[in-house]
Amino acid sequence: MQFIDSHTHLDFPEFDFDRDAAISRAIESGVSNIVVSATVAENWRKLEVAVKKYQPHCFAAYGLHPMFMPEHRQSHLSELSDQLQKENVVAVGEIGLDFFIPNPDKEAQLNLFVTQLEIASELSLPVIIHSRKSLDIVLKHLRKFPRLKGSIHSFSGSEQQAKQLIDLGFYLGFGGPITYNRATRLQALVKNLPLGSLLLETDSPDQPDSDHYGERNEPAYIHNVAETIAVLRGIDIEEVASATTRNAQELFGFDLKK
Repeated sequence: MQFIDSHTHLDFPEFDFDRDAAISRAIESGVSNIVVSATVAENWRKLEVAVKKYQPHCFAAYGLHPMFMPEHRQSHLSELSDQLQKENVVAVGEIGLDFFIPNPDKEAQLNLFVTQLEIASELSLPVIIHSRKSLDIVLKHLRKFPRLKGSIHSFSGSEQQAKQLIDLGFYLGFGGPITYNRATRLQALVKNLPLGSLLLETDSPDQPDSDHYGERNEPAYIHNVAETIAVLRGIDIEEVASATTRNAQELFGFDLKK
């Protein structure tokens, strides 16, 4: 079985003491490809170096995350266009809207989000989108870019919103949160949505599965997410692995023969 972790933050300081070992554990557990998503421009170089070191397993997504608005500058947008044209880049991300945080500057977030959608469209790159309390607005703006594809990271919307995103050609990422018994709404989504529209993710080092509650998350634990999906749908984990790997390959253009 091959797994693809479609969303991580392996450049975060939580991995500074054992990043090599974490990557090795992921590979040993069947993870063939890992997408490392950026949050702020200050860390792009660190992410770039890490991805280059761990080829052919790690790939980069560069973007400006809506939860870090005070750290973003207008100049970062022009720098983003250049960064996205470097090697081993598969997406623009992590971008989006977060209206859950206290006192969000919605206008500033929206301007940043739309500009990054424009950059992704110009470069023909998929997007990795973060959305909290903002999915209808995200949908509204994605409809203005009909050729744009991507994923909604850690999807938590309604089934109706999910189907609208799927109709636009987007994939939905699910990770550790679906493994908790209390997550009945998310589990219903995973059970009922088309398998051809799902992606596996860990969001490492965040959002650990129920087996690793309170611990640092890492890509090697993706197997637990896949197993939960298999149990919920009443299918073999091999089918989940095959479908989600194929989905990620189609979205990010991975060559799984490597």
